[in-house]
Amino acid sequence: MTQPITPLRQRMLDDMAIRRLAPGTQAFYVSAVAKFAKHFAKSPDLLGYEDVRAYQLHLVQSGLTVASVNRAVTALRFFYRVTMGLRDAPDMIPLARRAEPMRGVLTPEEVARLIDAAPGPKYRAALSVTYGAGLRVSEVIALKGADIDPARMVIRVEDGKGHKDRFAKLSPHLLAELRAWWLLARPKVYLFPSRMSAFNHISARQMARACQSAAVRAKLGKSVHPHMLRHSFATHLLEAGVDIRLIQVMLRHKKLETTAIYTTVSPKLIQAVDGPFEKLVFKDKSPPG
Repeated sequence: MTQPITPLRQRMLDDMAIRRLAPGTQAFYVSAVAKFAKHFAKSPDLLGYEDVRAYQLHLVQSGLTVASVNRAVTALRFFYRVTMGLRDAPDMIPLARRAEPMRGVLTPEEVARLIDAAPGPKYRAALSVTYGAGLRVSEVIALKGADIDPARMVIRVEDGKGHKDRFAKLSPHLLAELRAWWLLARPKVYLFPSRMSAFNHISARQMARACQSAAVRAKLGKSVHPHMLRHSFATHLLEAGVDIRLIQVMLRHKKLETTAIYTTVSPKLIQAVDGPFEKLVFKDKSPPG
């Protein structure tokens, strides 16, 4: 017999539904809060920040990865901040810090080779728009023909990350790539339809496989995933002198700090800086030795 949902759990479910959290996220949050409550054998509304602290320590000592601990903590943050109405929850429930991996970036020449080696015109167009507009994979695969606006030279990204619509730049060369694909396939709904159904789009996994296949065919000698094209888009704009705040808007980053990460992966930006040693004035300028 199914147990009735408690008013507290129902409130949390309603809070997540109002904020349009993905079904998978909702299920995980509920499960994480339930495990937290079970650990102390108490209803979560009877537990405080000190209990959360003890639970975090328990998770870390259990050998969970930083990512796994932070997923559980994010669920507890939501519960305390939203459902319990405690606005200081993000400050009182810190996330574990983890090392930021160096983001992989391709050179412009490598990007061109990758796109040229795409397994078919559909994936050539898909990889082109990923790099050319700096889109996320989830945004690329969901594009429809009606989202391409040649009159205003923009791409409408519907229901992107955070469930927000936005516009991305459409360059003339990118428009030519997309037009060539559209004239060839005449897709009915989605710009990049699935082989199984014209009314479904390709999956993120299919996109990743196509990207990896292109990297092998292009003999890039490295593992390449579609999101690297978005990283490359941002890095190449920085190297071209585009203001980082404009890039932030183009990438739809909430925080400038997120966009600033790309400054750490650009060799050209590092090389362009005049080091302090170059400004030293020596009495004897003859080379040492």
